[in-house]
Amino acid sequence: MRGEGKGAGKGAGKFGGQRLRTAKGRTASSTKWLSRQLADPYVKKARAEGYRSRAAYKLAELDEKFTLLKGASRVIDLGIAPGGWSQMVRQRRPQAMVAGIDLLPTDPIQGVTIFEMDFMANEAPAALAGALDGPPDLVLSDMAANTVGHKQTDHLRTMGLVEAAADFAIAVLAPGGAFVAKVLAGGTDAELLALLKRHFTAVKHAKPPASRKDSSEWYVIAQGFKGRA
Repeated sequence: MRGEGKGAGKGAGKFGGQRLRTAKGRTASSTKWLSRQLADPYVKKARAEGYRSRAAYKLAELDEKFTLLKGASRVIDLGIAPGGWSQMVRQRRPQAMVAGIDLLPTDPIQGVTIFEMDFMANEAPAALAGALDGPPDLVLSDMAANTVGHKQTDHLRTMGLVEAAADFAIAVLAPGGAFVAKVLAGGTDAELLALLKRHFTAVKHAKPPASRKDSSEWYVIAQGFKGRA
């Protein structure tokens, strides 16, 4: 559910002195995306350092600001594909147990249990919780619904996933744990924000530098899980 790649587009462009090859069926928008992707310093850095996506640096930057991974021994990654976030977790917390889920196939990652299934499926929450030896310290969600091009509809669909992820986090987190989820421009809606504030001692929004400036994505960070009472 975490998308970093798209098909190439019609037309030609240049990046770093290289010229994109034209091909029948490409669109101007996808050619523009490909040019931007290939010129993106975070994409280049991810390739050089062995991360599967530039999204790894979003988590790294959020961790540097909020110390999310300090002391984390069990982590759940919702929307794991292609695996950049779990790679960063394992790089910074080599002993941590990680369980991830996505509709898309994800290549194996050492120390990570991966479920190729719908997070909204009835059996998904139990499968994720059962993959760890105890309650998670951190639940990450980079899930986003496939967009249809209608801003309000896209927002509602993605927020539905955020709400489901928040309910799951509240059900499984260890006391003191944290929840991080991608939201769209405008942040978390009032009802969900109130829910998070009831269950966590601190709730903030952030846009890490690795998130493109023209992207509508933000992240909600909820820390200090109080419990389910």
